[in-house]
Amino acid sequence: MRLPRLTWLLPALMIGLSPVALGAPEQQADDDLPVADIQTFAEVFERIKRAYVDEVDDSTLLRNAMRGMLGELDPHSTYLSSKDFEALRESTEGEFGGIGIEVGMQDGQLTVIAPIDDTPAAEAGLQPRDAILRIDGKVTDRLSLEEAVTLMRGEPGSEIELTILREGENSPRTVTLTREIIRNESVKSEMLEPGYGYLRISQFQNSTGKQVRDALGNLSEKAPLDGLILDLRNNPGGVLNSAIEVADAFIDSGLVVYTEGRLPDSDMRFSATPDTAAPEVPMVVLINGGSASAAEIVAGALQDQRRAVIMGTTSFGKGSVQQVMPLGNGDGVKLTTALYFTPDGRSIQAKGIAPDVEVVRGRLEVAEGNDFGIRESDLSGRLANPNGNQESQASGSAPVKDYQLGEALNLLKALNVLERRPSQSRQ
Repeated sequence: MRLPRLTWLLPALMIGLSPVALGAPEQQADDDLPVADIQTFAEVFERIKRAYVDEVDDSTLLRNAMRGMLGELDPHSTYLSSKDFEALRESTEGEFGGIGIEVGMQDGQLTVIAPIDDTPAAEAGLQPRDAILRIDGKVTDRLSLEEAVTLMRGEPGSEIELTILREGENSPRTVTLTREIIRNESVKSEMLEPGYGYLRISQFQNSTGKQVRDALGNLSEKAPLDGLILDLRNNPGGVLNSAIEVADAFIDSGLVVYTEGRLPDSDMRFSATPDTAAPEVPMVVLINGGSASAAEIVAGALQDQRRAVIMGTTSFGKGSVQQVMPLGNGDGVKLTTALYFTPDGRSIQAKGIAPDVEVVRGRLEVAEGNDFGIRESDLSGRLANPNGNQESQASGSAPVKDYQLGEALNLLKALNVLERRPSQSRQ
């Protein structure tokens, strides 16, 4: 069968093939392109061009093929159009037009990972694991993650209608939100009681490390802190370097995180520096099923370094590192290139960080637990945990909010009481 439309395609794809590979596929080296598969691709391409119900141009088909090639690797590798590339840059800088929500794919369904604090999504009551069925009436089951994100972003003041299905409910609900400029400063702080500070990080952006140090300076300005609560609940992650800077603010030596990948430059180790903002303050770190990626790096480092008590429920479990690579045509590729590991060598990929103290529905208990939030292990095509035991043994507990904060404060007070209690010798 001849494929006249693709006479240009096969020679282009076969550049770099050795004569042995072209003449004897059975002797093909591992780095040679598979000729038979390329021919099949070309045949599928041509049949779509000739027989699909709507006419599709070559550029669209090829970009869709690249999206599919990346999308089948894992949930976090993707092809980025120039608009997607710019949107990703805006989100790491901390200002963009939208509704303020982190989403992912679960079994092919667009699903809420976490709403960002003080945004239309949070104010509308969207919750982790809400399935987004439609965006302005458009069914989402055939959309890529980037296409869905593009639809949800838009001009400030414009309205967007989401049809969502909440776990445990039988019928979907429709929510109308008004887009805003999302200026997410990422760090908030306040004194809960004299001596006890509260530090909330909602997302890791380029400036988060500096904001944390500034906030710690403001909290301890009048008097030394007796305790600090670091709130990473529903923090979807963000910039790796910012996570390292935040962990470095609390530990003055030792490993923070290391990464391992196939390429030599993917193997990196990041250690704390002596320049530490709060090295001795007793700490409790709050996490839940919406705590992902960079948030898990911080929680894992502070847990392994015995620097803080981790409280809450098991985290999301995204233990992979993505690099964003620009392409010559203005588009880009976001590609998973490594896995990251905590200082003790734990991979949390599809497993998560288990809290030291789990808070479940009004109870404070030491356990390994979970909540109903979507996690990396739920995502289609997610990477396996290299240490084995991929699936966290979850208890399926319901999420808690203010109660967790109250218990964290109580725990800090108890730790201070024990620290100040004089030792007594037995008679």
